[in-house]
Amino acid sequence: MYPSVTPPREVKIGDAAAFAGTTPRAIRHYHQIGLLPEPERGGDGRRRYGYDDMIRLLWIRKMSEAGISLDDVRAAFDEVRDIEDVLGRLEETLAAQEADIKRQRAAVQRLRDVGSPLGLLSPLVTDRLSHLPSGALRPSDLDALLVTERIFGPLGAAIQASVFITLATHPDLRAEADRLDAADAALDDTVDPHDPRVDELAAQHCAHHNALVQAMEAAGLDAAEEKLFEIYDAEVSGEEEVQMSACEAVTKMPYGFSAARTRCMELTAQLLGGDLSAGS
Repeated sequence: MYPSVTPPREVKIGDAAAFAGTTPRAIRHYHQIGLLPEPERGGDGRRRYGYDDMIRLLWIRKMSEAGISLDDVRAAFDEVRDIEDVLGRLEETLAAQEADIKRQRAAVQRLRDVGSPLGLLSPLVTDRLSHLPSGALRPSDLDALLVTERIFGPLGAAIQASVFITLATHPDLRAEADRLDAADAALDDTVDPHDPRVDELAAQHCAHHNALVQAMEAAGLDAAEEKLFEIYDAEVSGEEEVQMSACEAVTKMPYGFSAARTRCMELTAQLLGGDLSAGS
């Protein structure tokens, strides 16, 4: 003989959540957004859920599992949107999610193949640098490429990669770059912006830049950069992430340079601009 079980007329929120396969917190959220009518509280101050509430909770769970947004679930209950419209929106969302997963898988595979954070940058950048031996790129090089890619996009970072290829293959230029970096770091807030060392360092930066350019041209990297434009134009699909303007991006990236270091950078740019004008 089977035991007799009498179902309750109403249940507390914890029991309702357990039966529907959700959580009390989720049910409270449904109340807040108007997806599930909030039942009146009993004499003990607790909400009680009846049969109709449970049916609605079960349908919410089923539609959520199918990927239908809560806004569309509510619209479906209110019959203000056709189910075909809801399903069409759902298919678009799923297609976008599939594309995101595909991009994520490609990024993971690229990271695995490269074996360093370089693999997280765009393929245009990664492909240019993947031939370098392990350890040829420094963390600061990758940091610089990361920032450049954010501001100027993959093409800008891929072009900047020529500098790091050259530094990785010319120990003398790398040593000079290290010396200049150390000199830049010494231009702290205690240094007067018009200290003669600032002008001297700017001239040294200009000379080093010109030496880098000569080495890049000798290695044919300038020709490789021209091909990058063709590759990038061919790969652009029109669905790339919307980038902020370079001017806007530069104003949002903090560096905390001292007044002396800022002036050194400005002087270097002026010297380089003068070289370009003289050469044209």
